[in-house]
Amino acid sequence: MITYLLKLGELTLKGGNRRAFERILRRNLEALIRGTGARVETANGRFYIHSPEGTEKQAEDALDHLMGITGWAKTGVCEKTVPAVIRSCINEGQKLRERGLQSFKIEARRTDKSFPLDSYGIACEGGKAVLEAVPGLRVDVHRPEGVIEVEIREKAYVYGFGRRGRRGLPVGSAGRGLLLLSGGIDSPVAGYLLASRGMLIEAVYFHAYPYTSEEARLKVIKLAEIVGRYSQGIRLHILPVTTVQMRIKEGAPSEWHTILLRMAMMDVAEKLAVKWRCQCLITGESLSQVASQTIENIACTENRVKLPILRPLIGMDKEGIIRLAGTIGTYETSILPYEDCCVLFSPPHPILRGDRNEALRLYEGLGLEEKLEEALREGITEKCSFPQERPKPLC
Repeated sequence: MITYLLKLGELTLKGGNRRAFERILRRNLEALIRGTGARVETANGRFYIHSPEGTEKQAEDALDHLMGITGWAKTGVCEKTVPAVIRSCINEGQKLRERGLQSFKIEARRTDKSFPLDSYGIACEGGKAVLEAVPGLRVDVHRPEGVIEVEIREKAYVYGFGRRGRRGLPVGSAGRGLLLLSGGIDSPVAGYLLASRGMLIEAVYFHAYPYTSEEARLKVIKLAEIVGRYSQGIRLHILPVTTVQMRIKEGAPSEWHTILLRMAMMDVAEKLAVKWRCQCLITGESLSQVASQTIENIACTENRVKLPILRPLIGMDKEGIIRLAGTIGTYETSILPYEDCCVLFSPPHPILRGDRNEALRLYEGLGLEEKLEEALREGITEKCSFPQERPKPLC
């Protein structure tokens, strides 16, 4: 049996609510490892996974996608005696050297005060033993290439290759939001960021067949699958908006087409959000990144919406968004050359600083209500990366 130790971060600050957050984290983790034979254990502020031999890949993939932990490590478990702990430190030191590392330090935590050595003593004795037993390693307490960590708890845990977790809060601890998901780079990142703050994600994609291709639809489903692995699954609602776009194109000045389309998207998204008990809308807007995202045009697009609109990327630049997209695995899919409906219907000279009153006058003159209701009726839903049991929102 292989043991993984999980470290909680922000959850430790939740005071009297901590147990509720930990219950959601445990349920999410159990959903991700279901079917592997692994089991979850909790003790004294730590979570552990005990995974059968041969299931490391599934366990580590689950940990790589789990929101709410600050770090994790495949750990050795030994007797809670000084000789056993020292032997485990030497074993981890040998692993560091085998990977070509030349410097190390030992960090120790002792929650069991009955252990003969305190944290400083463990670090000193363990470091001395590693130096004597592993040629080529030296101690560097300021900038070590590797860290051997020792935790003396109900058992003794020793590990040398800790991994950074996704941090944040467990999905399901911060309500439910509806993500406006396009095939671009930004909106999947926005969904990921809100999932990292504990929000369950529903998503809506606006499809304008035949002006947007089947490949474009499949691209968005793939993006939902990727983000869904971090967010305990995503329900992707695909709404047909061809007739809406054609009505806007025929009945409004061309420079207003993008703004009016986004108003229609917000309008129907809010109706969908209410239906699925979402408490907010989520967009991938970044201030002034494109013409429709100037502050004036953002004000126009949210003209008719009463739900809160969360924009986690609003202050990020494109390079930062692209880096994060690469980190979470959406970038390569987002840049596939299948355009969404917003891009295909963009006017050559869009309005940059629209007036809210004028936008509202033009929008109401289009008479889109029936067409939006039709889109809702004809929409289909895809379950993307859904676990067997999806968490219910805490709030």
